[in-house]
Amino acid sequence: MKTQHKALSVHLLTATGAVLSMLSMLAAVEGKWSLMFLWLVVALVVDGVDGPLARRYDVKIHSPNYDGVLMDLIIDYLTYVFIPAYALFKSGLLSGWTGWFAIIVIVYGSVIYFADTRMKTKDNSFSGFPGCWNMVVLVLFATDPHWMVILTIIVALTVAMFLPIKFIHPVRTERWRAVSLPMTVLWCVFAARAAWVDFHPDSWANWGLVVTSLWLLGAGAAQQLMPKRGRGRP
Repeated sequence: MKTQHKALSVHLLTATGAVLSMLSMLAAVEGKWSLMFLWLVVALVVDGVDGPLARRYDVKIHSPNYDGVLMDLIIDYLTYVFIPAYALFKSGLLSGWTGWFAIIVIVYGSVIYFADTRMKTKDNSFSGFPGCWNMVVLVLFATDPHWMVILTIIVALTVAMFLPIKFIHPVRTERWRAVSLPMTVLWCVFAARAAWVDFHPDSWANWGLVVTSLWLLGAGAAQQLMPKRGRGRP
């Protein structure tokens, strides 16, 4: 297969995220939350794979007619933000004014963040919480905390999108990647398992989700608190 064809196939792989988002949304409209999240986990895996493939085959050079970054952002907004926000509201995890408040701040804050050209740091991490509401809401479904806890988490992470707090990219952030990448894989396994058993409260996957989520949320801030030392004398 020619390099141009391989590069085009990466774009086509990315585009499958649109189909996955539609399947997820259809499940959400019917209130099939477990199925919705299973589709979102598949979409997350595709999103994690297509980036390295795009860089490997240099799609900007070998398939320049399609903007993979734009395509990725459109799909990410659907799968990371819009559908999870809908699920948070319609599932009843937050009701009344709290539900309305949550979905408004999530979709509004996230669209501003996604359009921010400063969202990436020099080490390919994210500056501010990267709007991964698909992961957050899934963990909330699995753990089912009190509504005040949910609302506090939503507000804190929304504010964190616009603060100079670093959040790692599990694939592109080189520092601690030997731990972060396996943690991400484990998170996907735990997420799939939790959804598969319909978020049963006694599932072992719930604890795994909490542990891996804490690492993914806090590793970037920890790196800021413990700057990497340069080689040699200062």
